[in-house]
Amino acid sequence: MDKTIVHEEKAHIAVALIDALKSNSKMIAAAESCTAGLASDLLAGVPGASRVFWGSFVTYSVDAKVKMLGLDAGLVSRYGAVSRETACAMAKGVLERSGADYAFAITGLAGPLGDGTPVKVGTVWIGLISKGREADAKEFYFSLSRNEFRLAAAHKALEEILNLVLTENY
Repeated sequence: MDKTIVHEEKAHIAVALIDALKSNSKMIAAAESCTAGLASDLLAGVPGASRVFWGSFVTYSVDAKVKMLGLDAGLVSRYGAVSRETACAMAKGVLERSGADYAFAITGLAGPLGDGTPVKVGTVWIGLISKGREADAKEFYFSLSRNEFRLAAAHKALEEILNLVLTENY
């Protein structure tokens, strides 16, 4: 199947997310590491997204995560940049800094080489949070090329945050 068609089909998730946020007058923000803004780009591509999309932080390095999102460097050292703890802290950091109602965070290892930790290339953690709730994160694995992995992770993050928004509002 043509990768462009698959990408366009999955972009409908962004439309559904923007529509759900609009219908509930809620804002969303993001923090992206391995996807480097791809999920945010999908959101920004939806007409009217500016009504509900606060913006995003691209925190590709650990230093950026610490400086931009307020992560504790010790937490990242202890658990790793690609971990449940880091994904949750990233989501919490972006929610606090943005004042949005919802936030998601993506941290993963796109490869093709490892990062010297036991984390397997293709692993991604997606952190989710909403106002008044604790952050949670889910782990996914995609055995894909580097750029296919990044797109798959971005799409999965939008799918996961859409599920949270729909669960809380319907």
